[in-house]
Amino acid sequence: MMPSGFSFLDTLFLLRKEECITIFTDLHEISEKEIQDTADYLESEFEKERLEFLSLEINFDKEAAVWAAKVLYYSAQLYLIRKGTSRDLQKLIPDYKGKKDVSSILSADLSLRFVPQIVSALQNADSEDPLIKMLKNILKQFHYSAVGFDLDLEEINWEEELKDKTYRKLYLERTVEKKSYKLAEIPYINNLLIAEFGLYKGFFWKELKIINN
Repeated sequence: MMPSGFSFLDTLFLLRKEECITIFTDLHEISEKEIQDTADYLESEFEKERLEFLSLEINFDKEAAVWAAKVLYYSAQLYLIRKGTSRDLQKLIPDYKGKKDVSSILSADLSLRFVPQIVSALQNADSEDPLIKMLKNILKQFHYSAVGFDLDLEEINWEEELKDKTYRKLYLERTVEKKSYKLAEIPYINNLLIAEFGLYKGFFWKELKIINN
């Protein structure tokens, strides 16, 4: 895919392909054409990633993907463009109102996986910024996208959360990839990881402690 000339889609494209972001001089309204083109792009990216987790039961959730893309786009722009936006934060960064399941989690993750970096940048600039709390609340809801980022997840029933075998596999893999000790030392997750490692724990994560219930 080549840059489209649309700020919304191009922001997502550059982040996913080059891990860089363009900050514009003003907040732009997102047209229906941009939304549809972005949804098509994210669906193609979802299908590529689905090849890795080999599940035909998990489908692309357009509503979740577009919502998350808007959260990423506006939170990135709001890092620098804040004049006159204080009253519009809830409108620009709305709560998720759609269905919450593995499909929505993985579709939203296409964009939300970049949000922890924005939160860190916002914290360095102004730790009292109200946008930080809004984004953290979103990441608590979609915490797969925040593996490795410090969040309070004490209220989660992990056995229920990870009951889907594909999502459980992906969650464990990302926990290992990010070397998230905070997650890996939760007894339920720790037991799953140790069982997955088997005799090869020293190869995958030598430093990880074995937590006994």
